[in-house]
Amino acid sequence: MSTVTDKLTEVVPSEESRVGYLLRLSRPRFWLYLGGPVVVAVAYAADGPGELFSPLAVALFLYFTLPANVFLYGVNDVFDADVDEHNPKKDEGREVSYQGDRVALAIVVLSGVLALAFVPWLPPLGILALLAWAALSVEYSAPPFRFKTTPFLDSLSNGLYILPGVVAYAAIEGVAPPATAVAGAWLWTMGMHTFSAIPDIEPDREAGIQTTATFLGESNTYYYCVMTWLLAAFVFTYTHWAFGLVLLLYPALVFGILAIGVDIDEAYWWYPAINTLVGMVFTLGGLWVMLYG
Repeated sequence: MSTVTDKLTEVVPSEESRVGYLLRLSRPRFWLYLGGPVVVAVAYAADGPGELFSPLAVALFLYFTLPANVFLYGVNDVFDADVDEHNPKKDEGREVSYQGDRVALAIVVLSGVLALAFVPWLPPLGILALLAWAALSVEYSAPPFRFKTTPFLDSLSNGLYILPGVVAYAAIEGVAPPATAVAGAWLWTMGMHTFSAIPDIEPDREAGIQTTATFLGESNTYYYCVMTWLLAAFVFTYTHWAFGLVLLLYPALVFGILAIGVDIDEAYWWYPAINTLVGMVFTLGGLWVMLYG
């Protein structure tokens, strides 16, 4: 499934150049995994159209779309340099591997430090969520915790993807988003992370990496994803029944993939587009509430 971000990687500078390498390192097809929650959160936090495009809202979206992804995936690639030798995603040319470029490493670090520029403009809860995002972004891949190598903690720690939304909601509204929305979204990220790890089961086993997916095996991992996505849908109904209904798409897709026999390595690449469409539905719901109450 070709996407806009797939086309983007075809027109950016070659990966042999530092700019091209850093853009590919940031995984353009996954940019909205961090930037998208900002858009959704602002849509529900804003009291009017003016707040949708306030300087702080725009700055947060821009940061979590590109620099934050450079930081997150840069840290991942630095500490996965050896593991990536077994990763078919790197061999296919869809992703790049860290080759020891010290300037690129400095840019990765700077991209993380740049998040501190938001601290003066955020309420205490927003600062806490921002720091939690930064800590999980590092410790997911880096020692001493390296959550990605511990079954179930790898899944749980991927709630980091929803924290930009908490930051943005707190920045605009000044309070925390509904706890049920955060919990439901966190459960959704757990399922999404573990589903995305299914194609990596054999490469991770060859590299000696323990993950939820390698621990459970492929069949049981599907059940785990269905369970977390059903729980996410259930919890989200306490925010609004429509959210839970939309999220039922994810367990339904798992059953569809298994029933039709779609190769998981191919299905994995559908999800940036699927998640973008679901995020758009959530965002439109927020805009409807803002405009029509």
